[in-house]
Amino acid sequence: MGEITYARGDATVPSVKGVKVIAHVCNDIGGWGKGFVLALSRRWPEPETAYRAWHRERASNDFGLGALQLVQVEPYVWVANMIGQRGVRTGSKGVPVRYEAIDAALARLAGPARELHASVHMPRIGCGLAGGKWSRVAPLVSERLVRRGVAVTVYDHGEG
Repeated sequence: MGEITYARGDATVPSVKGVKVIAHVCNDIGGWGKGFVLALSRRWPEPETAYRAWHRERASNDFGLGALQLVQVEPYVWVANMIGQRGVRTGSKGVPVRYEAIDAALARLAGPARELHASVHMPRIGCGLAGGKWSRVAPLVSERLVRRGVAVTVYDHGEG
């Protein structure tokens, strides 16, 4: 266990045994409707329902940049909603991705992943619609998860 594993395929259907956490990045404005979340919603309604409730009740919870919400969708599958982008549009403040928020959310994920003895599966988080660069995200994943003994597989869509 020393580095990120890369695989072709769909991060919503990890083909490994044991407990799995599917991690992805959400925005901080309650929007759910583009990108990887659509693949999640096609498989399970719970992550979107939980995220929308988390956002709706944000005055009384920890919803915000860097926060983590774990949602169980099957007996051995969890989805990690991680708030890692500010808004959804590129504007005067640059792209929506917030590396420090992804870093904080990954740090929050490490403990539960270890307690569950789970492997973590993800697309190249923060690098699609959020506009981030994998060269900046990969070291965060390595530092926060891999170095703490959590197996991580990153999926690139496409033919095997």
